[in-house]
Amino acid sequence: MKLLRYGPKGQEKPGMLDAQGRIRDLSGVVPDITGATIGPAGLAKLRALDPASLPLVDGTPRLGPCVGNVGKFICIGLNYSDHAAESGLPVPPEPVVFMKATSAICGPADDVEIPRNSVKTDWEVELGVVIGTHAKYVAEKDALAHVAGYCVVNDISEREFQAERSGQWTKGKSHDTFGPIGPWLVTADEVPEPNNLKMWLEVDGHRYQNGSTATMVYKVPFLVAYLSQFMSLQPGDIISTGTPPGVGLGQKPQPVYLKPGQVMRLAVEGLGEQQQRTVQA
Repeated sequence: MKLLRYGPKGQEKPGMLDAQGRIRDLSGVVPDITGATIGPAGLAKLRALDPASLPLVDGTPRLGPCVGNVGKFICIGLNYSDHAAESGLPVPPEPVVFMKATSAICGPADDVEIPRNSVKTDWEVELGVVIGTHAKYVAEKDALAHVAGYCVVNDISEREFQAERSGQWTKGKSHDTFGPIGPWLVTADEVPEPNNLKMWLEVDGHRYQNGSTATMVYKVPFLVAYLSQFMSLQPGDIISTGTPPGVGLGQKPQPVYLKPGQVMRLAVEGLGEQQQRTVQA
């Protein structure tokens, strides 16, 4: 299934994409697409529905973040060896873990703000893992049973705030609009091999990133199990699993960063496409 949320910001309704790519309203079935509705029982209930029996949504409404009320937005840094190399950093002996503020979450086509005083705002296409059931001290072999599905994430980053202003990475990752997720949550049964998905990102039509989750250092089952050793993972939590090479920071002969008025397009195979316009905050 492809689950989504549509409507004005803060007033999103739950929806499902039918076989023809049309939005069907789920408001009469569930109150929202959140951790409370994407557990095994909730997904089974939705899977049993005939999409044709659901109200058809007219037009092309705004798509909101594909998961509402996200509790934790956990990110993995330097999880592609070639991206670590372009960043001038070694592959870490264990996953680099940092948090992105949930207030950064926005819809897949919402404008992305360039922060005030920013000179190094950058892009990162990533595979997002959405947790469906509580996970604590999970074994790697059991980890995928705790995953509800997957989505596209653009892990927008301000590199100066991240790396040159002291402290941890969080302040370079958490500006409002720095976490577009969606367009939809694709349930895990439709993504049998999350560790082999093509992914790409373009800015103003120029393709900068063209990679695959196959080159991740730490794979999805390992990441879920690893994180569960340090914190419990709750339904609706999102893990953003790292980015392939091609970020602005790594461009030669000199880095390239985002400016207001540009357009980003990005996708992960089978999970849909995002498009954002950059604006000045």
